[in-house]
Amino acid sequence: MFGLSELAIILVVVAAVLAVKKLPELTRSAGKSARILKSEARAARDADEPGTPRVIPGETVGREDTGTGNDTGTGTGPRG
Repeated sequence: MFGLSELAIILVVVAAVLAVKKLPELTRSAGKSARILKSEARAARDADEPGTPRVIPGETVGREDTGTGNDTGTGTGPRG
């Protein structure tokens, strides 16, 4: 009969054979999780240092594009 160590080896081999199709997806998922965890840890560490500005990647908005949303968008100045 099989001992505990032989049974464990057989189970590992069977799991590896059955998981070959899912292995790339699992490693991709593990990589994503690690990146998310790393960025969250960095954000928590940066929250402790309030003097440093946060840079968020995205599109740049010019000064003429900013406002309260009450303007007509014509750029003629305040409404009277």
